Amino acid sequence: MTKLYNKQEYTKKRRKLRREMPKGEKLLWHHLKSNQLGYKFRRQYGIGPYTVDFYCPKLKLCIEVDGLSHAGEDAEEHDKRRDAYMTSIGIMIKRYTGGQMWNDLDSVKQDIYNTCVKLDKKIVPSK
Repeated sequence: MTKLYNKQEYTKKRRKLRREMPKGEKLLWHHLKSNQLGYKFRRQYGIGPYTVDFYCPKLKLCIEVDGLSHAGEDAEEHDKRRDAYMTSIGIMIKRYTGGQMWNDLDSVKQDIYNTCVKLDKKIVPSK
């Protein structure tokens, strides 16, 4: 069985992304870390060949903050391929813009929390 999460060959890339997080991601991370919403999120998490901004393993929820690096046709195609891959392995993606982090952070946090609660209700505890 191949390893799906945090593949070793992408470790340096993930570390670099954590060190150089855009301001919008930093702002959201400040509110997601340490289970502040009641759910554990990881930042710059590797899933297959991709690195997602934030990931909640329990809920299989990926949060992406789209900034300037997501503009343009090439970036849009890359995002579509990544989203298709994530969906194919059962991961839900929520996307927000960097502008939303600065202009409407409370609504973003509420939307993330509501999504988490909805997904948590769908999880069937194993016996």
